Amino acid sequence: MGAALIEGAKWCGKTSTASNAAQSMLFMQDPDNARSYREAADVKPSLLLKGESPRLIDEWQMSPVLWDAVRFEVDKRGLPGQFILTGSAVPADNVTAHTGTGRFARIVMRPMSLYESKESNGAVSLADLFDGTRGIEGISGLSIEQIAFALCRGGFPATINKPDTMALRMPVDYIEAIINQDVSRVDGVEKNPNRVRLLLRSLARNIATMTSAQTILKDVESTEIGISDKTFSLYYNALRRIFVVEDMPAWSPSLRSKTAIRTSPKLHFVDPSIAAAAMRINPAAVLKDFEFFGFLFEALCARDVRVYAQRNDGDVFHYRDKSGLEADMIVQLRDGRWGAIEVKLGNKQIEQAAANLLKLKEKIDAEKMREPSFLLVLTGGQFAYRRKDGVWVVPIGCLKS
Repeated sequence: MGAALIEGAKWCGKTSTASNAAQSMLFMQDPDNARSYREAADVKPSLLLKGESPRLIDEWQMSPVLWDAVRFEVDKRGLPGQFILTGSAVPADNVTAHTGTGRFARIVMRPMSLYESKESNGAVSLADLFDGTRGIEGISGLSIEQIAFALCRGGFPATINKPDTMALRMPVDYIEAIINQDVSRVDGVEKNPNRVRLLLRSLARNIATMTSAQTILKDVESTEIGISDKTFSLYYNALRRIFVVEDMPAWSPSLRSKTAIRTSPKLHFVDPSIAAAAMRINPAAVLKDFEFFGFLFEALCARDVRVYAQRNDGDVFHYRDKSGLEADMIVQLRDGRWGAIEVKLGNKQIEQAAANLLKLKEKIDAEKMREPSFLLVLTGGQFAYRRKDGVWVVPIGCLKS
């Protein structure tokens, strides 16, 4: 492609990564030049595109006209690898004249997985599970206490290898910036910080569930601060556009018999530390509430599996039908292969999780969907192994792409 677009939440490393590949750079948020850059973009945007290729344009959405300017320049040059655009917010609809199809390669960047932060040893790869490799085994070095710390600290690169107190403070500062600045800047609509704070807290309480908007509204209203449907939609969409909220869509497979499938997405943040920070809890508090710990652990696994699936050209969904049968995650590759994952923090629930996965396998019409490449229980335990029934048990501290 002529240009690459790297999108994702703030602090996840877009600019640093892009800088390693760029030969010239334009930082739209440079306080010394931001105003002149915006004025140049309004008058003659092509001026900002001059420089050695690939040219990095950081936070391009501050002047959305740059999108069409880059697209035009790519067409004019007819060469690959001309520009890298990075953005931590999606601009409003209809601000660009062209979608960029055929000119832009889109890359979503998320916070670091446990394998990238060197907390997972990577003994088991998602690619090997899809390839049907049998002789997989491993031992995780992560304790429950370390998992609690990792999900409260999060996967933002700036928090890795920092002193514990400093690392745990950073996600709190992150959501304060969201509440007081980012959520209003994204669409230019001033938002009540108290309402944003309460909304984030309610979303955190319902992390990794299919909770409806009405339930969230009632939860916020219970604090005696009202919020209308319209306001909720405005705030929630703003959180989506700055890549704070990343819902997990429902999977719609072909089944052997007619069963109503739930189509609501699962509520997730881009990183579990956002939920912990919104709830004002630290690892010690997480360890005292194992029920909520389970939901946060699922959010941690969802973040990592999304990273690993993306590396394998796949997408992540969840499954739940009318009978209550569910799978926390379905990883489906573009070539049609798929695998089902249940997330369980402790070992006591592995039997039930494996039984659910086997039931799901029986429900799927294999003639239309093919057999699953793997059934996996992702745990906070120690050992990775394959059960006699074919279900894999893998600790999150052993997984990689």
